[in-house]
Amino acid sequence: MDFTFTEEQETVAKVARQLFEHRATPEHLTELEAGENRYDPALWAELASSDLLGIALPESVGGTGGGFLELGVLLSEVGYSVAPVPVYATLVLGADTIARHGDSALQQRFLPGVVDGSVLLTAALAEPGNSDPAAPRTTARANGDRWRLTGAKELVPAAQLADAIVVSARTDDGPGLFVVAAGAGVEVTPAATTNGEPFADVELTDAVAWRLTEHADGGIVSALQTRALVGLCAMQLGVAERALKLAASYTSEREQFGRPIGSFQAVQQRLADAFIDTQAIRWTAWHAAWLIAEGRPADRAAAIAKFWAAEAGARVTASAQQVHGGMGIDVTYPLSRYFLWAKQIELALGSASAQLARLGNAYAEGLTP
Repeated sequence: MDFTFTEEQETVAKVARQLFEHRATPEHLTELEAGENRYDPALWAELASSDLLGIALPESVGGTGGGFLELGVLLSEVGYSVAPVPVYATLVLGADTIARHGDSALQQRFLPGVVDGSVLLTAALAEPGNSDPAAPRTTARANGDRWRLTGAKELVPAAQLADAIVVSARTDDGPGLFVVAAGAGVEVTPAATTNGEPFADVELTDAVAWRLTEHADGGIVSALQTRALVGLCAMQLGVAERALKLAASYTSEREQFGRPIGSFQAVQQRLADAFIDTQAIRWTAWHAAWLIAEGRPADRAAAIAKFWAAEAGARVTASAQQVHGGMGIDVTYPLSRYFLWAKQIELALGSASAQLARLGNAYAEGLTP
């Protein structure tokens, strides 16, 4: 296990940060947030022209053949700039899944468009009243060489923007993953969210779908859930890093009683704890991402990483707010976005307590999660 990034991975981070800092300014984000969707198609096109959308996709579809660590690096930069682009939805939930489990026809149908920025994807895992994404209640029945899906999904990232959705559903032979194109039988209803990112509820009524069967086994849905959790952790790392940086900058400049408030012991202790929390998010997230990249079991590591991303991420952004004083709760101040993103990621696909329950249940059953 080596957390030293390669030159290529460092380049991904550098290029992404330059693009996001140029485009995702606080002023521009405010303009986008006043519109229908918090999404910047021009920035998405720049990511495509910079070859960032294909970093983890095979060369056969126009990608550069990278892996999950490269995706994690890019996601961390998305979180660092709270960038208004569906990288998590399209690249982690959608494209990565189709690349791993779709046949060549499905890959050619969707993935070249992801690489050039013309196709947006996502995946629908969460369901109303169902706390276990690995055990979907949405049903799938065979219909010739296609499948028909019926059921409800909730809080699907960027569903109102997506051209196709990877959907988890149960069949007679167990859970599976399917690709549903936007259109007949797919009703998408935008949902209000904590951080203002585009999410939607999706109702499927006899929707036509293709089944993902390549390199698939009984744990195909759980594998997607694991990768989705680690993707969230990578974004939370970027969120926490930037919130901590904003807090350090503010406390070094804001003076009280004739000296910077960052020189006060109480403030120093608070930010020292936030730094330790950020490091915990960093090491657990990269450990889980490394396991995935190496093709090793990562379920337990993903649950541990998500626990820290949820628990510590909330503490870091709360501490950043508190050392800002009144500025910390000003919704026009950039820090507010990081607090809201941290809260959204904290609860997505299971809170800290849900991850502990998942770990505890696995050990109680004598399994290695």
